[in-house]
Amino acid sequence: MTRLRLAFMGTPDFSVPVLDALVDAGHEIACVYSQPPRPAGRGHKEQLTPVHARAQALGLPVRTPRTLRNEQAQGEFRDLGLDAAVVVAYGLILPQPVLDAPRLGCLNIHASLLPRWRGAAPIQRAVLAGDAESGVTIMQMEAGLDTGPMLLEERVAITPHMTASQLHDTLSPMGARLIVTALDRLNAGDLPATVQPEAGVTYAAKLAKEEGRLDFTKPATELDRQVRALTPWPGTWFEAGAEKIKVLAAEPVAGTGAPGTLLDADLTVACGEGALRLITVQRPGKGPVEGAAFLRGFPHAVGGRIAD
Repeated sequence: MTRLRLAFMGTPDFSVPVLDALVDAGHEIACVYSQPPRPAGRGHKEQLTPVHARAQALGLPVRTPRTLRNEQAQGEFRDLGLDAAVVVAYGLILPQPVLDAPRLGCLNIHASLLPRWRGAAPIQRAVLAGDAESGVTIMQMEAGLDTGPMLLEERVAITPHMTASQLHDTLSPMGARLIVTALDRLNAGDLPATVQPEAGVTYAAKLAKEEGRLDFTKPATELDRQVRALTPWPGTWFEAGAEKIKVLAAEPVAGTGAPGTLLDADLTVACGEGALRLITVQRPGKGPVEGAAFLRGFPHAVGGRIAD
């Protein structure tokens, strides 16, 4: 394997194993780019992104520009003299002068089987849609949103109980392994690119808080996917009286009744089709509890309506 001079561009936890894999493979990381520190927590203290913190721990130089659209930032990037840039959930648009600067271009690790789920939230959208499989695509970046030629992909089944968090934790190391292979083969001239097909394109829009509301007139299987896809953020919830009850874990079960009706003492709620057992829930200002424990502190009669 040839040692390459790279820039790494990433921000969240998903990107950290990729940075580690590139370092472990012996590549030279000339610079790490990440989003700027932002206020977080109750004290609103500025907090480094996970990639920034990991790069510091590894002793790597870090840059946190708010934009790469100006000539100064583009010149600084060009002057790094890179073989390639590896981009994983960075969060900034790369203008053409940045894309063109590295000898081998900019490679992106995208957490979907392109062209399905281009965009910001491919993992959650795949679970929410009930997709049977997901995966990682390594692509050569171009100006469009996740439209570049595909270099490598690997697939994984989305099992019936898999959450978005579990899929995230599966795809992150998969991407880390694939990018090391892709760089080696691309540098050797042994990695043909495949243009993305026009058929099958879907877009993974950024998640919105209002998507977390559970509508019990929908089928239980759909609500189950909603809980698995949107936990921990933006989270799923329903209104019971004046309270907003978070649902942290659930499963579809057999059951019939008017939507929103409490069917048993285990906090099973009737849906438009079937029923949803709410395994773990949380009241405002309280800790998570099992469904039966929730009902002991929040009494509702079986057969009555619990969800507004």
